[in-house]
Amino acid sequence: MKFATTDRYVASDDLALAVNAAVTLQRPLLVKGEPGTGKTELARQVAEGLGLPLIEWHVKSTTKAQQGLYEYDAVSRLRDSQLGDKRVNDVANYIRKGKLWQAFEAEARVVLLIDEIDKADIEFPNDLLQELDRMEFHVYETGQTVKARHRPVVIITSNNEKELPDAFLRRCFFHYIRFPDPETLAAIVRVHFPDIKDQLLAAALTRFFEIREVPGLKKKPSTSEVLDWLRLLLAEDLAPEDLRKDAKSALPRLHGALLKNEQDVQLFERLAFMARGQRG
Repeated sequence: MKFATTDRYVASDDLALAVNAAVTLQRPLLVKGEPGTGKTELARQVAEGLGLPLIEWHVKSTTKAQQGLYEYDAVSRLRDSQLGDKRVNDVANYIRKGKLWQAFEAEARVVLLIDEIDKADIEFPNDLLQELDRMEFHVYETGQTVKARHRPVVIITSNNEKELPDAFLRRCFFHYIRFPDPETLAAIVRVHFPDIKDQLLAAALTRFFEIREVPGLKKKPSTSEVLDWLRLLLAEDLAPEDLRKDAKSALPRLHGALLKNEQDVQLFERLAFMARGQRG
């Protein structure tokens, strides 16, 4: 089975090609793109589309690569030894399996999502090279070697907060999710809001792309944010004419769903002030 657009996820032809190429090559798929363009959701839809279980590893700034393999709880073992617990005789009782271990020992092939890898320390990707290449790792405390029963489909996302090491990049199939054009975005919207009226959708997307193209915008609104905005527009039962640009206020209706910092709000307020001055 190959991945393609589903009833719940609109995948461009080049994105579907990248997913299927990575699966064929048995390489991790590294997906980059603006925040909110559906990178994390892609892994969930690939799992659903291919009929595979999904294991999600969400990386934080404090995450270490070793945690993806396993963690040895020496503190609990010391405490149990002081209490005379017989469990201390088997060190395996104090090994916590990480997400890679879970993926490797799964009875069937799985999709493994390593989400936002660029949040972690710069050494994090390099520390995973051998395990992702060989699909095995050694547990020093027990002396066992954990080998993957089935090579998982690995999807790695990045928001480009840090440059990733060349050695890591060489082992991945890379795809950048470009921001969707108006036609593709309209198709995405209809997946989420199938009953939305054409005129409202057209007016909303016209206004949305006008906002994204404002020079000096610190954070451009994303796909997920336009979906939130449209959900509010529908809840408020606004009409297309309610979304037209107003010289008195350059801010869009319900702008809190689209503009996420005070600098961008102030930018629109300045634009409105300048427009009023030119009219006067």
